[in-house]
Amino acid sequence: MMKYIATAGIIAAYTLAAAPVYADGHSITLRATANSNENDEDYDGLIVFKNYVEAASNGAIEVELFIGTQLCSTGAECLEGVSEGSIDIYISTSGGAAGIFPYVQVLDLPYLMSDDRVAEGVLQGDFVRTMRDMALETSDDTIRLMTVGNTGGWRNFANTVRPVMTPADMEGLKIRTVVADLPQELVRALGASPTPIPWPELFTSFQTGVVEGSKNGITDIMGMKFPDAGLQYVTLDGHAYMGALWWMNNERFTGMDEAQRRVIVDGFYALQQATFASPKRNSIQAYADFVEGGGNLYVPSPEEKAMFAQAATPVQAWFRENVDGGNEILDALIAAVDDVEADLAAGYDADLN
Repeated sequence: MMKYIATAGIIAAYTLAAAPVYADGHSITLRATANSNENDEDYDGLIVFKNYVEAASNGAIEVELFIGTQLCSTGAECLEGVSEGSIDIYISTSGGAAGIFPYVQVLDLPYLMSDDRVAEGVLQGDFVRTMRDMALETSDDTIRLMTVGNTGGWRNFANTVRPVMTPADMEGLKIRTVVADLPQELVRALGASPTPIPWPELFTSFQTGVVEGSKNGITDIMGMKFPDAGLQYVTLDGHAYMGALWWMNNERFTGMDEAQRRVIVDGFYALQQATFASPKRNSIQAYADFVEGGGNLYVPSPEEKAMFAQAATPVQAWFRENVDGGNEILDALIAAVDDVEADLAAGYDADLN
């Protein structure tokens, strides 16, 4: 079990900013898990969450962190633990939760959100509340979506064979995907061949040619040392924001009083902000290391990126037709993107003149 003790200065700062939940020494312990390690955004987010919640509650709420696979090892297993109450808090990718909540794959639909400001605006609004309501209904009110952060920046296409500048360059490449249907549909739409491979087997699969490419963020690519296995070409198409879904046992949350729930909600806000920031910082060195090691980075022109988006449009139709709740959640995402883009445009008009 990983434990973290905040410094007295940080505790004091947060305590001054929030009233204590209890003064009588009664405490609550929350068990939070992430199937990752101490070097990624999930851990950064949990450290911020733990520190904030424990300080803002004046120690009435304790957060125990279990980093790795001590409590559970797969998305289905971990979400079952959340539903049953043996796990209070868990973070999953959309692929990891798709077996139970298939509509969360909307976050993997390509080229809908153009940059960090759009994505972060969308994920702080009513779109996430819509997804929360859907997840509560699907889980019979046992699993609550608390927030959506980031886990690795943006997905980009990377491969061992050649630079990819347009969809035509994807033709015939064997691209690793997760088992979920949507990423496989995307790879097919771009003319490549989807090949589901477990994450731990990916390095060897690159070495042996079982797969020739993947769709990952740069921090994952460098963290797993994929260039050593031959992954030398990255196309910065930014086709999907790598959303991190933070789940909580709903009975655990609703069983708290209003002051406690406010601390938890504010804690998840702090966590979300930390995971928004962490990939930006970590990616700087990751990109530098990739290029220094001989890697090739290609940034598509606006016209080339439009070609990718056009080639991928059938994936939206597939999602609407084949995913339960697909129409509702995709309409909510498109509306949210439109609203955020309009707000940003108004802000630019005010700030640039």
